Amino acid sequence: MNNIYIPVTVKFIFAFIVASCWAAFSIWYAQAWLSELSELFGAFLANFILYGVAILPGFMNAFLLVSLIIDRRPKVMSLEGKYPPLTILIAAYNEENNIMSTLESISKQNYPGKIKAIVINDGSTDKTAAVVRAAKKKYRWLTLVDLKKNGGKADALNKAVTHIETDLTVTIDGDSYLYKDALKNIVIRILSDPPNTVAVAGAVLVRNSREKFICQMQEWDYFHGIAAVKRLQSLYHGTLVAQGAFSIYKTSAIIEAGGWPKCVGEDIVLTWAMLKQGHRVGYAENACLFTNVPTTFNQLFKQRIRWSRGMIEAFKQHWHLLFKKRLSTMFVWWNLLFPWIDTAFTFFLIPGILIAFFGIYWLAGPLTLFVIPLSLLLNYIMFVIQSRMFTSQGLNVRRNIFGFFAFAILYTFIMQPFCVYGYVKEAIFGKIKNWGTK
Repeated sequence: MNNIYIPVTVKFIFAFIVASCWAAFSIWYAQAWLSELSELFGAFLANFILYGVAILPGFMNAFLLVSLIIDRRPKVMSLEGKYPPLTILIAAYNEENNIMSTLESISKQNYPGKIKAIVINDGSTDKTAAVVRAAKKKYRWLTLVDLKKNGGKADALNKAVTHIETDLTVTIDGDSYLYKDALKNIVIRILSDPPNTVAVAGAVLVRNSREKFICQMQEWDYFHGIAAVKRLQSLYHGTLVAQGAFSIYKTSAIIEAGGWPKCVGEDIVLTWAMLKQGHRVGYAENACLFTNVPTTFNQLFKQRIRWSRGMIEAFKQHWHLLFKKRLSTMFVWWNLLFPWIDTAFTFFLIPGILIAFFGIYWLAGPLTLFVIPLSLLLNYIMFVIQSRMFTSQGLNVRRNIFGFFAFAILYTFIMQPFCVYGYVKEAIFGKIKNWGTK
């Protein structure tokens, strides 16, 4: 069965039909609840609530579930030792405590090709530049671009473009650690994918998961949710974010797109610029990098606001993607629906669940409970898929059961309000990003 090739378009149609059947059943089943909501809030608001908290999320989860089940990762080519040279860009601001570990992870990569790493010190106020200068004595492949004035991550990366002499460019963060063979795997993927692939996102996982409870929850978000979504989008030829934390690009595509835009979500806006030009962006699930995630709710708050603002920025600059004829266009529309879903969840479902404890079931209706088994099945499938990837890379899934249940039960309640605030902040204020909102 695994040897039978099923065209991607057929997979898409099948997943869409199954998800549509689920949505149609949900709409039929929810008619009584919709009538009750309409009496309380009027027809418009009732439909806004119903579709925001149940119908649309149910469709998305069903589509994701079916797609993951039928997904078979494409085979990769054998490079037979002929690995192209790479340039690695590391934009850093106040990373004196982390940058040396990041450089050590590069030195331990079993990459057969030539590597050049460029650290761009973006006007750090600590000893980041001094640490890199000392490291240059040890690593001959290392270059330092020392910017005296802080200009932001996009500006730092763009100033390093003139130093790139290779066809492929990798970006990683200054507080990250490349797992073994990460560079080999991501290079193999971009060279094995269809010719119009100009970027591939790596698999970003949590490095400091044992540090605090909030990190334990994020470990599952990166291991489950983010990885599954990127895998889904890659299946249909359109990963929407080649994240700056770890991605590989064809250097010519970066130049063609005009480099990294000076905005809050420079990585998503650059990715969408590439997609708008008709290119493809892939995902290498076995190219693993471990990064430090926020350790406080305030830091997490800032990060998710930045992610939400970045999505709004991408729509502002590249709304044309909504009308591009390709399978991945559906995911662009999904992103357009997220503010609706997040708003309905924040202002209606969360209060609805709270008042449900007092026996008032206006907003937390039976259909919201109906989604629970689907979500549990989806999480199980994601766990199985990711566990197989971990095993293939010599990794073991940590027994973080407490973090998993916290992620499954509490995480969404925390994230959705953050996202709503980010949408509003970008739409109304649109302030420039600064460092420290990782």
